[in-house]
Amino acid sequence: MSVISEDSVFTSLQQHGPMAIEESIDLAKPFSRQTRLWVKNLCRNKTNVTKYRALRGQIFEFLGISSFSQIPRLLNDHNSRKELSQRACSLLGKMFGFDGTPREIEARVSEYARTADAVITSLNGKILAPYASSIATTNEIEVTNDPVTLLLIMFDDRYHKKARFEARRKLMLMNLAGSIDQRERETKTEEKFLNFLHFLNDYVWSKSLKIGEHDIIYLHSRHAEEDYRCAEVKVSSAAEAKLIKPGKNEKLTLLKRRRFTAGTRDIPIYVSIRKKPPEAKVLKLLRKNEKNPAVAVDDELGLMAVLDSVADVKTFQLHLTRSASRANSFMVLEDISDTLTGSSPYRTTNTGSSPRTEMLKFFARLGGMRVEFIIHTNRTWLNYMFQKDVAHDEYEVKRIFDTGVMELLFPKDIFQLDHESIRGDMIRRFRRRIEE
Repeated sequence: MSVISEDSVFTSLQQHGPMAIEESIDLAKPFSRQTRLWVKNLCRNKTNVTKYRALRGQIFEFLGISSFSQIPRLLNDHNSRKELSQRACSLLGKMFGFDGTPREIEARVSEYARTADAVITSLNGKILAPYASSIATTNEIEVTNDPVTLLLIMFDDRYHKKARFEARRKLMLMNLAGSIDQRERETKTEEKFLNFLHFLNDYVWSKSLKIGEHDIIYLHSRHAEEDYRCAEVKVSSAAEAKLIKPGKNEKLTLLKRRRFTAGTRDIPIYVSIRKKPPEAKVLKLLRKNEKNPAVAVDDELGLMAVLDSVADVKTFQLHLTRSASRANSFMVLEDISDTLTGSSPYRTTNTGSSPRTEMLKFFARLGGMRVEFIIHTNRTWLNYMFQKDVAHDEYEVKRIFDTGVMELLFPKDIFQLDHESIRGDMIRRFRRRIEE
């Protein structure tokens, strides 16, 4: 389901819906022609009426009022707003299940605001980098972390339509950040991530290298001209790589590899271990059209590995199972998807993903953790990085546009952007950067 569909859980942020931000707002005229038309449109969908009533009740409770007519007084009463902000932070603390002094609670709420800002910044920094100036957040909204102030800005006609929309957007993203923080505290994600690192260092990686030590190699690859898939790849040492001058459709890619021991062999492996940052989890909730992190974010802990051959991949999979046993834990592999050989198409429900993607993907349940593993050979990893319609950079662009997240966060009528044109332009830019 698209995040901008009629049944989206983010109806309150949609600019094409009944709760869209208008050019101006006048709380002193509740029976104006414009308001009556708005009520008529709202009542066409009973679900939207229910959502509106729930949202209105939340606003009134948050601001300690009983009608919208009381909001203008709050806009100019700074003393009342300060008390309201303290009360609001306390309410949010209880809702998200954390305690502390008023200052500590306020600091955590401010952290949610910084995560909300980081969501927009992360998009500006890569997927939408050439358009950063067009979608930059209004200064007054970016520096405001107090939820009461942000809420009142939505009803303050002194602020431009874009600023009022951004205030609403920031509040919504803060709410998602709070849900994610609550989930992480409940599941002890930080502790599990450290335990996973200890498991790898103590039981998986070879003791022939110190912790953090790597072997540096290069992948010298040749790519098909029509779609830039990897046609041939050779592993070269750092010394050999200095003598290589890549020609047309060739790449020289650096990898820092660890080792694991299987029998008498030390097998090289490139590993990327990650714990999703809060802003990435917020974006995933948006893409999945979901507000519950327990449902949408199932890959908080993850490892991506690259090995020389399919045989080494199978050896590593067996090595993981045996390593878990040595760590006194049974390991179960769940949701296995194997398209490494390309004999069967990659089946995915993720919008923007290509059926030509080749990888071994599974979740490993061990030691009280559930970790996502994505495993490649050198060839499939190079395709994952560079192949046309498969490359991860292209996938990131497609999923942010095709799921409707771009329209939700940067609606056309406010930011004056042609989303379809930008989508195509960004894919072309990433292709040009890859192939040049």
